Amino acid sequence: MEIIDKINYLIKEKSLQKKDFVHKLQSLEPKLKSTGNIPSEQTIYGYLNGKRELKVELIPYIAEVLEVTEQELFSFELEYASEYNIRYSKEARDILNLLPYAPKNMIEHITNTLQTFKVNYDEGVKNIC
Repeated sequence: MEIIDKINYLIKEKSLQKKDFVHKLQSLEPKLKSTGNIPSEQTIYGYLNGKRELKVELIPYIAEVLEVTEQELFSFELEYASEYNIRYSKEARDILNLLPYAPKNMIEHITNTLQTFKVNYDEGVKNIC
């Protein structure tokens, strides 16, 4: 998981539009060390889209806009990773959208199979810790 993924996740989690995030960030007037200027909208969108490398000097400003600590931007707990996978996985969304059409025996089969995977996953995580 990359820090920019976490930033984009938090933008959505806080129900911000990217353009609002960009404007709030610019209003704090962060200066880039390389140019001494506030990054342009296009540059910030480049960071958010992963087309540009995020500058470390922007981290405190980004944390302020998102109302989190700088450390939270670098924290990738299991809960976040799992939620991120569910929210952004097209396959998971497709399955969730189709579940209302599945017969009861199919739901039971899916539930049992996923329970087995969960147990295996939990045991694997415990072994790592």
